[in-house]
Amino acid sequence: MQLEAIEIETAPSPQTSIIILHGLGADGGDFVPVCKELALDAIGPVRYVMPSAPVMPVSINGGYEMRAWYDILPTNDPTRREDEASLRRSHLAINALIDREVQRGIAPARIVLMGFSQGCAMALMTGLRYPQALGGIIALSGYLPLSQHTQAERHPANQATPIFMAHGEHDDVVLMSRG
Repeated sequence: MQLEAIEIETAPSPQTSIIILHGLGADGGDFVPVCKELALDAIGPVRYVMPSAPVMPVSINGGYEMRAWYDILPTNDPTRREDEASLRRSHLAINALIDREVQRGIAPARIVLMGFSQGCAMALMTGLRYPQALGGIIALSGYLPLSQHTQAERHPANQATPIFMAHGEHDDVVLMSRG
C-alpha cells in the first residue's frame, strides 16, 4: 500500500524529515497548521511528510468507512481491540515512507516519527521495529499496539531511540492508563 502524503519543505535540500501520522478519521492535512508554527530553524531545512491513512471500515464505529491506520474491534478488553492484520499493513506502508526519505538523502538518524492517537500507536510500533536508528519518536495521546510482540520484534538499532510521549489528562478516547 502506498500512502498519499502532503509535504512541506522549510527550505531547499532538507536534511531532516519529520513524518507525522494523524489520528482516526483525520487526514494528512491535520497537522499542516502545526508545521507552519514550529520554529526549527536551528536544525536546518526540514521536510514534513504527512501521509493520509487508507479509508477502511472501522468496526467500533459500526463499520463506517473512514481514514484509519487500523481497525478497532468492538470489545471491552483494550488489548483485544487491535486488528493485527491492519496494524501490520500500515506498519509496512510507514516503513516504506521512512525508506523513501532515506533514498532521498535523509540519514535515518535525522528522521523523526510523530503521531497522534492512532498515529501515535503507529509511530511507536513502527519506530521501535525499524532496522536503522531513527532520530526520535514523538508519541501524543496514544499507546503501544501489539505490545505483547514488542520485546521479540523491537530492532536493536532503536533500543536507545529518544521518545517523547505525552497524553492529555482529559482524553476520554484513549485512556491515559493505556499510554
